[in-house]
Amino acid sequence: MPKLVLKFENAVLQEVPVSSKEVSIGRSPDNALVIDNPAVSHYHARVFNEEGRIMLEDFGSLNGTFVNGQRVKMIALKHGDSVAVGKHTIVVSDSRDLDGFASSYAAKPAAPKLNETVILDTKERRAFMQQVAAGGESAQVAPARLKVPTLVVRKGKTSQKEYPLTDKLTVVGKSTMATVKLTSWFAPRVAAQINRREDQSYYLGPADKVPSVNGRPIDRPTKLSPGDVIDVAGVQLEFVYRD
Repeated sequence: MPKLVLKFENAVLQEVPVSSKEVSIGRSPDNALVIDNPAVSHYHARVFNEEGRIMLEDFGSLNGTFVNGQRVKMIALKHGDSVAVGKHTIVVSDSRDLDGFASSYAAKPAAPKLNETVILDTKERRAFMQQVAAGGESAQVAPARLKVPTLVVRKGKTSQKEYPLTDKLTVVGKSTMATVKLTSWFAPRVAAQINRREDQSYYLGPADKVPSVNGRPIDRPTKLSPGDVIDVAGVQLEFVYRD
């Protein structure tokens, strides 16, 4: 299986396998690949699988992400590539090119278990519902299982009024890769970020700004609960679950 090998000079610090799940990279401790260095952004970049290719995306970090010496925003990775993040290096390691990774390594999907939480990714949820429909009435899903975590804009200038949280990482800012796009003239590129953890809980973390939750400023990842009100960069967002 392909893996990311984090190194500092010649020392190997961490190894993370690349599966179907996204690998987040950054200084914040809730990343999958944690780089404890002031030159690294709290949420710096991610590696993910897209249609059989392993992709690297920079999150608009201040100091940038470099692949084989060239600064990149998004790029397909292959075996042997060297990714520089701050003073650390991430080496892509595998016995073959990664372009055919999905077809070579992807396990056969298991039948959905209706007593488990539904995966909230748009494509996966759509496939799940098609399987449920094919199973007939005996496989109906309880409506409570289909509630989608959503940010509702209560105040401020954004590109839309509601944002379903369908990705592992949700960025609030003016950056082109932001999910919640701020439209005011002086809005920061990355004001704050929301990370979905393995247990499907959501954590708000600071970036270029210090957000507040229910009027209390936070300086570290903070778990969100339904009804929480987030204030950041002149925008007010409410965290809710929609049917």
